[in-house]
Amino acid sequence: MKKLFLSLVFSVLYVTSASADMGVNVGVSGNAGIFAASASEQTTNAGGTNQNGSEHGSAGWGSIFIEKTIGDVMLVGIDYVPQALETDTTETAKSDKRTAASDAISASTNKIQIDFENLTTLYVGARLGENFYAKAGRVSVEVMTNESLGTGGSYGNADIDGSVVGVGYNHTTDNGAFVRVEGNYMSFDGTTVTNAEDAEKQIKLKNLDGVTAKVSIGKSF
Repeated sequence: MKKLFLSLVFSVLYVTSASADMGVNVGVSGNAGIFAASASEQTTNAGGTNQNGSEHGSAGWGSIFIEKTIGDVMLVGIDYVPQALETDTTETAKSDKRTAASDAISASTNKIQIDFENLTTLYVGARLGENFYAKAGRVSVEVMTNESLGTGGSYGNADIDGSVVGVGYNHTTDNGAFVRVEGNYMSFDGTTVTNAEDAEKQIKLKNLDGVTAKVSIGKSF
């Protein structure tokens, strides 16, 4: 996805360098958001356990985007986050019986940290009057799990998709430069990952939702 995005950007910039008034917008954005997630860890064998948990947190990141306007009202675009969004490390202590016939307890610690990489949004937008606009699109991100599990095994990475809707305000100057302020709601689909050493252990992401604020500057060609 990263190579595809960069190829698209350079292709459009090459075209616009030789042609005027192509209806192309290129810019950079600063983003901040608050997200909430819920997940469960479950053992699928008979008599297995099922533990639920939820977390929320905030994040800030930068992105770059390119758009093509269609007529005076519509546009289509792609927004790409070049750096990874990193979570804090979560640590959980576990205590389990060593065997069913013994009361001896085995203690272990699980640590996990997650990186969200190549966050990409494909969207369409429409003007609402002179300066306001609305947009909607699809989001994709690679979820990279970095864990140290005292209980054994590891969980693989996953790609998740979602949707985004937003509204914003755009101000364009006479030379084609523009400034935008935007608010969005983002919702990702769930996914399930399985322990590499024990197929009966799974982690299921039920939902990941968030609201974001975005400030952008750019240039129209």
